[in-house]
Amino acid sequence: MGAAMRRVHVGNALSAFGLGFTVPYLYVYVAQVRDLGAVTAGLVLTVFAVAALVVLPLAGRAIVRRGPLPVLLAALVTAAVGSLSLGLAAGAATVLLSAALLGAGQAVMQPALATMIVDCSTAETRSRAFAMQFFLQNLGLGIGGLIGGHLVDASRASSFTLLFAIEAAMFLLLVVIMSTVRVPHAPDIKAAAPQGGKASWKQLMNNRAMVQLSVLGFVLFFACYGQFESGLSAYGVEAAGISTSALGTALAANTAMIVVAQFAVLKFVERRRRSRVIASVGLIWAVAWVVAGYAGLGHGSQTMATAAFVSTYALFGLGEAMLSPTVAPLVADLAPTGMAGQYNSAFALVKQLALALGPAVGGPLAASLPKPYVVTFLLFSLGITVLALRLERLLTPVQNQPSLGRSRVVAQGGAATEPASARA
Repeated sequence: MGAAMRRVHVGNALSAFGLGFTVPYLYVYVAQVRDLGAVTAGLVLTVFAVAALVVLPLAGRAIVRRGPLPVLLAALVTAAVGSLSLGLAAGAATVLLSAALLGAGQAVMQPALATMIVDCSTAETRSRAFAMQFFLQNLGLGIGGLIGGHLVDASRASSFTLLFAIEAAMFLLLVVIMSTVRVPHAPDIKAAAPQGGKASWKQLMNNRAMVQLSVLGFVLFFACYGQFESGLSAYGVEAAGISTSALGTALAANTAMIVVAQFAVLKFVERRRRSRVIASVGLIWAVAWVVAGYAGLGHGSQTMATAAFVSTYALFGLGEAMLSPTVAPLVADLAPTGMAGQYNSAFALVKQLALALGPAVGGPLAASLPKPYVVTFLLFSLGITVLALRLERLLTPVQNQPSLGRSRVVAQGGAATEPASARA
């Protein structure tokens, strides 16, 4: 890992830390500490999602034209301003505007950092680089949430002001750190970038494999990540009778599985077809939904139901660990030279849409109709497997299994030759 990649990973960890540091406490801060009510607090969370949807299409084009580093630095400054103003805001209008700045800044950080990972890595190291990114993001979220929870006090507004001020200072520190990054493999942006924003989006939409991967990505995020904090937790409380402490244990089991399994599964994933790995994740998550069905709809003891519910989150974590070195590198490999920023931003936009719609659909369905809820997302998980196998037909052998491009076959005379699939 070179110096540039180390700094990029620091950026990933700290940006995730900032997200976990403040976002879980936004509702309490707005509704109770600032006494602006539940409606305004709900609007703040909506503004976060809307701001991301607005800026991500623009971010992709900016990354292509200017490079990821200037875009990242602008996003960090925007997030710092939003965070500090949010900690000082007292009225609803100021809170919403501050939330929009913070949400927009944090949304743009992810595709910019992902593009820098692409530029700082090679085909041989990319899967491991994205696996490390996912590992550090989860670690940052967990540590941020833990420290933030010990700093805040709902009876003291000053504790929240301190929280947001620390986050703003962290973003500005990250500006200094990331300014020192020198990307070794950055493409010639001016030569690579197509002329005009519409041309770049048209080029992306004409890439059938990328469109198929985007559809697959939407289902992945809608059926898994979009259910963690709403649908699945509501199902656990309402149908399975899970206590809040057991819900916390389930979330911890998810994170623990990712931490333990991430690098253990990496060697397994690197030598296999990406489409088959994603298809396997669909099957693993289908099993997770069957286990969740037993937790809430079975007739076992409460202890068995709790154990099954915790196992559901752990199985989701195993699937996530398999996806992190698979999906993001595939997005990068599908992008033409110089277009990684556009492709990363487009995929981030798909993710944001899924994360916005997932809770809106899953939460009410899980609370009122638990059996249809489980069946619906069981079918979504099986759909992941089907979509992944269909995607396989649109990928070149090397895109689907990068190890083919690195392998050499020793011919009878002793000369090393490339496999035909690698030359195609």
